This record gives sequence, C-alpha cells and structure tokens, in this order.
Amino acid sequence: MSDMWRIIPFLFLVFCGPVLGGPQTNFHGNMTDQELFWGTDQYDFSVVVPAAGLECFWHFAHRGERFYLSFMVRPRHERNVLTHLSVTVNAPSSLIMATVDDAKGQINFETEETGFYQMCFSNFHNRFGTMQVFLSFGNHVFHMFRYYNFGRMRKSADFFLLLSNSQYVTWWSLFLSFLIVTSGYLQLLFLKRLFITKSGTEEEKPRC
Repeated sequence: MSDMWRIIPFLFLVFCGPVLGGPQTNFHGNMTDQELFWGTDQYDFSVVVPAAGLECFWHFAHRGERFYLSFMVRPRHERNVLTHLSVTVNAPSSLIMATVDDAKGQINFETEETGFYQMCFSNFHNRFGTMQVFLSFGNHVFHMFRYYNFGRMRKSADFFLLLSNSQYVTWWSLFLSFLIVTSGYLQLLFLKRLFITKSGTEEEKPRC
C-alpha cells in the first residue's frame, strides 16, 4: 500500500507536467516581461553545415525590437568549390521575413511579433562538401557593434584567403623547382654522353 502512495506523485508529474510546465507558444499583449523568455540578446559562434544539409536556430525577440543576423562562410582551400549559402529567416507565425543566397550577408529588420524567430542555413548548393559558417545574431545591439562584427568576419575571410594563396604558391614553387633541377640534371647527363670517347689500340681505330 505504501508503494502505491509513492507512485501517485510520479504519475501526476508524468501526465500533468508537460501541460503545466511546457513551453508557452501563445503570446498575449497583456503579458509582462517577467512572463516572457528573455534569453541572451546576442550570440556569436560558428557551425559546420553538412553536405546538402540544413541547420536551423531559434532566437527570441519581442515585438518592436531590432533583429539582426550576420553570417559568413569560411573560404575553402580547394579551387572551384561553391561557397554560397541559402539563408532564410522566419517569423513565429512561419512568415518569411528575409532570404539571402550568398557567401556572406546581413539581415536587419524590426520585429512585428513576439516569439522565436527561426534562422535556417541550407547547403544544397554543395552536395559533396561540408561548410563552416560564422554566425552572429541577436537584438538590442548598437549599429556600430554590428558593423564591427561584420568587419571582423571580412578580415578573417581575407586572412583565410591569403593563407590559401600562400599554400598554393608554396606548393607550385616546390614543384617547379623540382622540375627545373630534374630537367637540368637530365640535360647534363645527355651532353656528357655525347662527348664520351672510347680508347682502343691502333688496330681498332678506323683507317682510310
């Protein structure tokens, strides 16, 4: 009988917990700020999108705030590789707020709804390679900080591009140096064989 009394609170949590403590999706105008989820105003990180994959993130924003998103695809060392990324931002009501199809870009708008805004990053352009993306999104951030963050992304993109070009030039220089040394050695060996004379007796020498 005592075991039965111990099971009753557990059953109450299982059946009533999701109903009473689940996430609230219906936001009303008379709700206070304490009843809404604030979270963090700004996020800055990188994510790896798989080949032909899709990665989505959600960020909470109140109505009337400024929502921004900055992204940049890390340059690849391989040549002739597509780095375009398809980005879509949806409102809590599934309304498409903005779309961008490029290697880097910015999205900025004033939120008209209170809730979680969805950001999806699709790598359908590149079906055989992964893609690393630098992200920065949030709200209530000054314009100067946003432009500074985007400038930092462009600076890092230039750094990776210079690193890729440096490796490309280094490997080509080593290959050409090896080719020049090999061709010079073969030419020297060929010319040396042209001037080789055989020493023999008087009988072996040709006579007129």
